[in-house]
Amino acid sequence: MGALQNYINGTWVASKERQAIDVINPASQEVLAKVPFGKNTTSDIHSAVSSASEAFMQWRDIPVMSRVQPLYKLKKLLEGATDELARLITLECGKSYAESKGEIQRAIENVETACAAPLLMQSEFSENVAVGLDEFMIRQPIGVCACITPFNFPGMIPFWFLPYAIACGNSFIIKPSEKVPLAMMKVIEMIDQLDLPKGLINLVHGGKHSVDALLDHPDVKAISFVGSTNVARYIYQRGSSSGKRVQAQGGAKNPVIVMPDSDIEMTARIIADSVYGCAGQRCLAASNIVNVADQKGLVKDALVEAAKSKTTGFGLDEGIEMGPVITPESKERIENLIKKGIREGADLLLDGRNARISGYERGNFIKPTILENVALDGELINTEIFGPVMSLINMDSIDNAIDFVNRNAYGNMACIFTSSGLNARTFRNKAKAGNIGINIGVAAPLAQFPFSGWDESFFGDLHGQGRHAIEFFTQTKVVVERWPKEWARKF
Repeated sequence: MGALQNYINGTWVASKERQAIDVINPASQEVLAKVPFGKNTTSDIHSAVSSASEAFMQWRDIPVMSRVQPLYKLKKLLEGATDELARLITLECGKSYAESKGEIQRAIENVETACAAPLLMQSEFSENVAVGLDEFMIRQPIGVCACITPFNFPGMIPFWFLPYAIACGNSFIIKPSEKVPLAMMKVIEMIDQLDLPKGLINLVHGGKHSVDALLDHPDVKAISFVGSTNVARYIYQRGSSSGKRVQAQGGAKNPVIVMPDSDIEMTARIIADSVYGCAGQRCLAASNIVNVADQKGLVKDALVEAAKSKTTGFGLDEGIEMGPVITPESKERIENLIKKGIREGADLLLDGRNARISGYERGNFIKPTILENVALDGELINTEIFGPVMSLINMDSIDNAIDFVNRNAYGNMACIFTSSGLNARTFRNKAKAGNIGINIGVAAPLAQFPFSGWDESFFGDLHGQGRHAIEFFTQTKVVVERWPKEWARKF
């Protein structure tokens, strides 16, 4: 099995790096492919940047109405390949087939939104700011842009960035996660069918060596990243110190408040979907569930039953709702965190460890797990588990619950379940998070809105998606203009 190739200057080419690591199906441990991984991938990055720089000089002057035309075709290609892409995502990432199809739909929505660039790039014009003096602002592309994407949404997250960058007149380099490169390889096959300049979009494999080469290269003007907080901080610091624009989405520890006036059955079902969807491996997964004034334990019982009902297995099998976590190391780390929570005094209401799935005994499976009364001063309450583990916390008032939410070092998402408009409005106003859900378990913004994150969940100023993406991938130029009448009379 040869290593996957890079896509540089409109051509599939072998990496300069001869070492490779395996791409593994997390449900079966089957080797799906091999991906280049080593220090020589920096040469691949330099080749891609050179190609992208040349393509940018041609593409930047193409009218924006013409730049979005290939995106319309890309949308149709993605729609036609949704099933194939979803299958690839499930094989390499582990999530259920339905979740994978939903991921591709979100990618398509971002392509659709980027097609509005002719309108979104329009700026302001002021006539006669002084006698005979006009002033206006225009938006221009910034150059070679790159994204470094994670394993958990291999088909969606690149589209938070790629279509907007292209529509705005930039060239683009994708560095997919070495764990899940296959979905984007398929997408690049579609992009290869578009009428684009050679080198406008490139894909280069690799790990940290490739990342650092992108961060340090003087011709790369913008970096987009999604991953853990520690790496996001590193990306932001190293990239910005090189003079680049950086948007770096980090980790999360998303709290959800459940008020006693909520619809218990609906709330439990939605929260279980949020906690255990994608096996908890998403930055908008609910994690800390704050149960307010549940003296009879009705909410707790409903959550346990909703978690028990989740069907775990291989994501391509019918009826499967939750797949494996990505690697054996991730499984071991999550199970150790469960042990840590118990040692810190938590009660184990539902234990998903030692899961065995018939036919997939080697898979990285952990079934839904619930810990109650997690220590508020412990390590687990503040650690992003990134796995199918719910921490259930009991509090006596909404004020204490909101205080708990706002002590969170992260600020990706916070949600509340309630039938009270006053509770909802108070929460919406006071909760410190960039994405707020009211009776919503996963407050994922549509493509028209930015994927907001605060505090340790985001480093930068402008987020992915929507108008923020247009602003990130363009630079403003203000023109102050005068045409004196006296000059006109001379000619």
